[in-house]
Amino acid sequence: MYSSMPPWLQNLLPIVLLLIAVSVVLARLPRAELGHSPAYLKRRRLNWLPLGLTYAFLYMGRYNLTVAKNALGELMTKQDFAEIFFWGTLIYGCAFLVNGPLTDRLGGRATILISAVGSALANVAMGLVLTLKPDGSLVTWYSVLYGANMYFQSFGAVSIVKVNAHWFHVRERGTFGGIFGILISLGIYFAYDWGRLIVENAPSVAWVFYIPAGILLVFAVLDWFLVFDNPSDTGHPDLDTGDAGSGEKGPRASVLQVAKRMFTNPVIVTIALIEFCSGYLRQAIMQWYTIFAKQTGQSEGFVAHNWGLLLCIAGILGGVFAGTISDHVFQSRRGPVSVLLYLLMLVGSGVMMLMVDSPSLGWLMVFMSMCIIGVHGMLSGTASMDFGGKGNAGVAVGIIDGFVYLGTAVHALVLARVLPNDTDKGPDGKLLAADPANWHNWPLAMLPLALVGTLLALRLWNAKPKSGAGGH
Repeated sequence: MYSSMPPWLQNLLPIVLLLIAVSVVLARLPRAELGHSPAYLKRRRLNWLPLGLTYAFLYMGRYNLTVAKNALGELMTKQDFAEIFFWGTLIYGCAFLVNGPLTDRLGGRATILISAVGSALANVAMGLVLTLKPDGSLVTWYSVLYGANMYFQSFGAVSIVKVNAHWFHVRERGTFGGIFGILISLGIYFAYDWGRLIVENAPSVAWVFYIPAGILLVFAVLDWFLVFDNPSDTGHPDLDTGDAGSGEKGPRASVLQVAKRMFTNPVIVTIALIEFCSGYLRQAIMQWYTIFAKQTGQSEGFVAHNWGLLLCIAGILGGVFAGTISDHVFQSRRGPVSVLLYLLMLVGSGVMMLMVDSPSLGWLMVFMSMCIIGVHGMLSGTASMDFGGKGNAGVAVGIIDGFVYLGTAVHALVLARVLPNDTDKGPDGKLLAADPANWHNWPLAMLPLALVGTLLALRLWNAKPKSGAGGH
């Protein structure tokens, strides 16, 4: 049906769906009334909007590797892609051990600038490899350069949480997480759908790296002028945020003291383990569905053709649902929503085993993406602020997001080994990867992580930061 539509309608329909989703969400989103002045709310919006868009375009400069892989064909096999992605995500996860404490010391404003400029330069270098074709293996070049890109990318999430931990009270962070999720989900849309348009219309695949680099440099300039760490930096009183660090006074704890406090906090450790599962599952869906669709001849279907936009809509709905329910049904507890969404992931993984050769598989992937993106935003983006406190948000999100990307690295190793090789053929001479029936190991490799994540999330049911409520 989709393929029979005229081209103008094929291009218009996804944009209409996105606008409907954003409009419905913004119209019905509840607000926590904490007595903020209109001037404070206006300045806060001016702070988080460019910050959020910078993170969105960091996503574009991160997942463009998947778009390039599909465009390069045999020059980058599934196993090549998995190896490059493994090294990049391993570096990303380990970098938090350094970058989390560094962000607490330097502030989120400084580190988002480092992130944007560093990632831009790494993307330019990846584009130059395709343009200049230097001696050496493409896998070797990209393992090094994508690893450098992911090191700078790792500042992004920490910077956002660090800055916003000073500007948002714990009672409004869940709802804000939904709004902010819209911006982050846009990054996935930019990466997949804008990336595909770049590949289809630019002179070479290299432009899928050059264009995000240019956008990131523009936003680095905007952030320099618009983004600040504290309300007091812009002439507004600082906020008592009501989180785990609220009211703390005295000398600043050392990095080792903060790290020990985080690693001995059972809530932080449980969140980190859940997010290990989330990192594994999120990428098992996001990275591999488009590869599956291309290799099985389904890349022109509606879901595969609009994968970035549908992931964007899924992220918006998942983030807003999780944040709103958390703040207004479960009194700002993040555990119950995580349990619900992980239960849906567990059921979805089981259903996926039965649907892997169904044309409707793509819609199930979109639904599961909504669930896992909702969990990820709730725990990495919100709970890390709540339980780390604004003073230690960098270390807290560093630990939690580090586990996300350790899970991502493990997923790359596992799926590269359990999925059919690009060149393997069956007795009939046809490629094994071209038959959806040979992809059953894909959901089978996801099911155990969905079960473990569900059981861990149950341990957070009543978890809530202990502090007094505060205001301006």
